[in-house]
Amino acid sequence: MSWVQRSALVTATLASLLGASAVEGPAASAATYNSCDISGCSDAASANSTWSSLGYPTSRGWYDWPDGECSYAGGTYYNDNGELPSGDTFYEYDVYPRACGAHRDAYRIVVDFNTGEVWYSPDHYSDFYEL
Repeated sequence: MSWVQRSALVTATLASLLGASAVEGPAASAATYNSCDISGCSDAASANSTWSSLGYPTSRGWYDWPDGECSYAGGTYYNDNGELPSGDTFYEYDVYPRACGAHRDAYRIVVDFNTGEVWYSPDHYSDFYEL
């Protein structure tokens, strides 16, 4: 196998492991819903309440949670695919607390610092449900 073939195989393997495709074009835009009535919405609303009580920290990192666990503030959400209102400033936060430093899951809330609107994403930014 030539180095070009090996390189292509490694690239395709890495893309597959990361959930991407080396052959497809850009991902389709996420779906955005103006209400939240799916499983997890009440957990997202509860997490939002706690993050709000912490003043919505804007620095990335682990923050102490009321039950002795931690939750992660992910910092700026860049809205690169334009799913949410353009030109606004967004920050993202984990929904489910865990031990500090533990592996993060895909559940997020995204807060629009311009309007105060909050969205729940149960699938790491593939869909957004307004809380």
